[in-house]
Amino acid sequence: MNEALGAFQGYAVRKPEELFGMPEDTEAQASLKRGEVGYKESLAAFEKKEYEDAERKIRATLKELQKASAAMTTSCNPLCDATALYAAVMLQRGDTEEAKLALLDLMALNPMYELDTKRFSRELIALRVQVATGVNAALRGGLTVKSRPAGARVYIDGEFKGYTPVTVPTLAVGKHLMRLERPGFQQYGQFVEVSPDDGEVSAELQPTDSYKAYDAKLDAVATELGRGNGASQTVAGLGRALGLERGLVGTVRDLPDNNTTELVLSLFDMTNGKRIGTKRAVLQGDEFGQLKSEMTRLVNHLLNNADGGAEQKVKSSDPLENSHGMDEWNGEDRGGKRRSQEKKSKKGDPLEGVNGTEDW
Repeated sequence: MNEALGAFQGYAVRKPEELFGMPEDTEAQASLKRGEVGYKESLAAFEKKEYEDAERKIRATLKELQKASAAMTTSCNPLCDATALYAAVMLQRGDTEEAKLALLDLMALNPMYELDTKRFSRELIALRVQVATGVNAALRGGLTVKSRPAGARVYIDGEFKGYTPVTVPTLAVGKHLMRLERPGFQQYGQFVEVSPDDGEVSAELQPTDSYKAYDAKLDAVATELGRGNGASQTVAGLGRALGLERGLVGTVRDLPDNNTTELVLSLFDMTNGKRIGTKRAVLQGDEFGQLKSEMTRLVNHLLNNADGGAEQKVKSSDPLENSHGMDEWNGEDRGGKRRSQEKKSKKGDPLEGVNGTEDW
C-alpha cells in the first residue's frame, strides 16, 4: 500500500519506522564495541606469537560478539575476522578438529570470506580448502523463525529472508547471524546454529512507548469502524497522535469457511475522523503474486475517488497502461462504425471478400 500511495502526487507517505521508531539494541551495540577492541588485542597477541594470550582473548571476544548480532547490520565483521583468528590459534595449538569446526562456521557466516595469506599460515589455508570440499560443508538445514508479534523482517547473515513466521530452507550447517526488525519494536538479534535437522527459534520483541500508545487505541478503532460509515473520533485521535492528515485504516478478518481473508479498507481525513471512502476485498493469499496488484487497485480506487478525484495519479511511461488488449478489436467509432484494422486487399485478389467458411 505504501508503494501504491507513492504513485500519487501531493502525498508524503510516512513509513512505520518514522511513526513508531525502531531503536537499536543498546546492549548489542555495547557488545559490538567491546568485541572490536577484543579482536584487535587478540590479533596483536597472535602476531607477537603470544598464542596462549591470543587464545584467551579471542575466546572472550567471540563470546562478546555472539551477543552483538542485532548490531551487525552490514557485514559479519568483526565476527568473521575473529572466527578466522580462532581457527588459526586452534591449529597452532594442534587442535585440528576444533580449527575445522571454526572454519565450517566461518563458511556458513560468509562463504566468500578470504583468509589473509600474509597473516595466516599455508597450513590453515590448506585446511580451509579441505573443509570446503568435505562432506560437512555440503550439509544443509532449515530454520523456522517466529516472533511475537509476527510480521518482523528476518535477516540471516545480512540477507532478507521474509517476514515472521517464516521457514528458511537450505542454510549451510554452522553458525549464522539472525536479525529481526519490526517498526515500533527494538531491533532483535541472535546467534543461531543450523544443523541437518530443521530447527526453530522464537523471539519476544520489545515495543516502543509510541507503539504501545498506538496499540492501545486499535481495539476502539476497530469497534468504531464496524459501526458504519460515520465519522470516527477515535480515528481522529489516532491521527492527532501520529501527526497524520489522511490515512488508510482497515480491518482484516479470516474467513475460515472458504480459506480467504476479508479486508475492509477506508480512507479517512485524520484531522476530523471523516470517512472519505470505503472498499471491501476478499483475498486468497499470494500464490500467483496477485496480492500486490490487489492492494494497488484498492488504493487507486480510494484515492482517485477522494474529493471527486482531486488527486491525480502520476502518469506512467508505459503506453499500454490501462489498455485491456481487446479495445482495438471490440472498439467502435463515435458514428457506430467498427474501426477497421486491416488494409484493403489488392485489386483482383480472388480471395477478396471470402471469409473462408462459405464452402463448409
